[in-house]
Amino acid sequence: MQKRLVLDEEQIAITLRRFCHQLIENHDDFENTVLLGLQPRGTLLVDKIVALLKEISGVTVPSGYLDATFHRDDFRRRDLPLKANETKINFLVEGKKVILIDDVLYKGRSVRAAMDAMIAFGRPQKVELMVLVDRKLTRDYPIMPDYFGVRINTLESQYVIVEWKEQGHEKDSIWITEKDKS
Repeated sequence: MQKRLVLDEEQIAITLRRFCHQLIENHDDFENTVLLGLQPRGTLLVDKIVALLKEISGVTVPSGYLDATFHRDDFRRRDLPLKANETKINFLVEGKKVILIDDVLYKGRSVRAAMDAMIAFGRPQKVELMVLVDRKLTRDYPIMPDYFGVRINTLESQYVIVEWKEQGHEKDSIWITEKDKS
């Protein structure tokens, strides 16, 4: 299986810092802003953003993890049931500016489901989307990120793989691979 590097560790670090500076510019003191990492792969990313924001600005932004498994449009259409992840949100989103954070934006289905799941915690004032990778030609829903690391053209036959050191990989990296044809 061939792999093509999209972003290496240094480029990811630069991208995360850029995200933080963009958030600081757009959200002033973060008084009315919360960050939600989409389970399962947006949780590491939200934790990294929260830590970097604290380092850069000295502000701890409220954050949590949101699982949208039971809000997915394909939940009951699978041969095997999906396994839900933990939702960890210890605040209301009512009237807040919410930034949904995930690693890859593909079809838009996960983000649509996340917006449905988020409503259980109140009606936000505004919702923004932050992703490391925007697979721009594959969308099923009209969903676009407000913040993105890189936009790439991919085929249906390709995967985008995000590897983190925290998950046991040698270094942080993002790859495009072809689906195994065997």
